Amino acid sequence: MGNLPRDRVTPTRPFLRTGVDYAGPILIRTSKGRGHRAYKGYIAVFICFWSRAIHLELVSDYSSEAFIAALRRFVSRRGLCTDIYSDCGTIFIGADRTLRELFVTASTEGRGIARVAAEHGIRWHFNPPAAPHFGGLWEAAVKSAKYHLRRVLGETTLTFEELTTLLTQIEACLNFRPLQALSDDPDDVTALTPGHFLIGAPLLAIPEPGRTTVDP
Repeated sequence: MGNLPRDRVTPTRPFLRTGVDYAGPILIRTSKGRGHRAYKGYIAVFICFWSRAIHLELVSDYSSEAFIAALRRFVSRRGLCTDIYSDCGTIFIGADRTLRELFVTASTEGRGIARVAAEHGIRWHFNPPAAPHFGGLWEAAVKSAKYHLRRVLGETTLTFEELTTLLTQIEACLNFRPLQALSDDPDDVTALTPGHFLIGAPLLAIPEPGRTTVDP
């Protein structure tokens, strides 16, 4: 087995180099109560190459425009990434083409900004065709997200707001998973989690009390 790619083992800030994939479709109801209608939505799964942190975004349809909107939400909360890795999915190729067209059709001032953004912007890397094993990192993230969705939802359909809340909770659960022990002490049961790289502590752990006390 060959060595891991350099981007997988080089320490960086979270989500500087990101893998992305789609999960779904999943039914989303338009309203609560009886007689509701449902439509197909999708889940955009972003995973950090180095810290293995996961970010989940609910997408309303299978189009490049909807994915670009999800990408904007992702970078607004997690920061701009330099490299995005994905398979050769239609929406990802379409999103890459749309971003390039925006650069071409921009104004003179916009092209100057786009040129600077291109120098320090996002580079999109596609897997070779018919090679899903190249994306094992994000395929595992999709599997984990689906596992929790099946256990919680079953045959139930939720509204967009309810499903967004559930995905955020699943994201916190996945970022709470242990990566390795924090020490060699057999009595120390604490583990390093992706949440340590996001907020400096486990996401779902009870906050520890302050070490300093102030006398009244």
